[in-house]
Amino acid sequence: MNAMKYAVAASLIATAPLAAAQQLSIATGGTGGVYYPLGGGLAEMINSHIEGASAVAEVTGASVENMGLVWRGDSDLAFALADTVYQAYSGTGDFEGRQLDNIRALASVYPNAVQLVTLAGSGVESLEDLRGKRVSVGAPGSGTELNARALLEANGITYDDFTPQRLNFNETADAIRDGDIDAGFWSVGPPTSSILNLATTRDIRLVGLSEEEVANAREAEPVFAPYDLRAGLYDGMEETVHTISIPNVLAVSSEMDEELAYQLTRLLFEHTDELIAVHPAANDTTVAFSIDSTPVPFHDGALRYYEEIGVEVQDHQSP
Repeated sequence: MNAMKYAVAASLIATAPLAAAQQLSIATGGTGGVYYPLGGGLAEMINSHIEGASAVAEVTGASVENMGLVWRGDSDLAFALADTVYQAYSGTGDFEGRQLDNIRALASVYPNAVQLVTLAGSGVESLEDLRGKRVSVGAPGSGTELNARALLEANGITYDDFTPQRLNFNETADAIRDGDIDAGFWSVGPPTSSILNLATTRDIRLVGLSEEEVANAREAEPVFAPYDLRAGLYDGMEETVHTISIPNVLAVSSEMDEELAYQLTRLLFEHTDELIAVHPAANDTTVAFSIDSTPVPFHDGALRYYEEIGVEVQDHQSP
């Protein structure tokens, strides 16, 4: 894809003021993850660059809760993991029997990495070592819990095999630090502040996955992809750690005004540097990643932007 072509084409498009003042709510996640700072950064971008609109980032229980917030109209935009977004749109998985068919995407913004963290001396060196242990699987209804459960069950481990704790990112880090649990899952863009902070006070280990475990996970959840956490990502992390990742989607309702959705999509890609300044996960916020990764239809306003910059979307991405 030609990034220069996108930039030139986008620069020729004038931003039209919105017909009426818009106060937008952005559903994010806990304060220890990536959704919240990115949501705050996006809110600042909206306040600065979209005439007639203002926005605020809201702390939420993350992906699953966020889909309900958008569906009900309680939030205007929401960050959520791609599998959660797809399940909500299609009425499958955790959304069996309650299809949220008004869910649309503006873009996919960055990949989450499933990160399994323990203390260096815990004896947990593989998924199998979680049996009989106390393990945080993420906040109730979060994308982290969906990913952790899918990964574990694909590899023959259920909640009956260990003591599950449903803690948010900061709570998980605190519980590992204090010895209240043996390990915890994060599904989040690396690096994340709660693990960074934990690594400054304790010697931690990130538990890698085998090729077989990755393959099992991908067979169960096709939106999973292999991902390598680079050496040095956190204090004391001396080697690359092999794991899985999943895209994060910026979702809206199909009922959002088309002009607003267009301007939000354009803003995201024309001012990506402002998001990168908030969190390095936004380095992956590109048109190419969005087209390659988004599992549900784009909003008509987003489609208008992609069409204007000469991008062809996939068949399933058109409503």
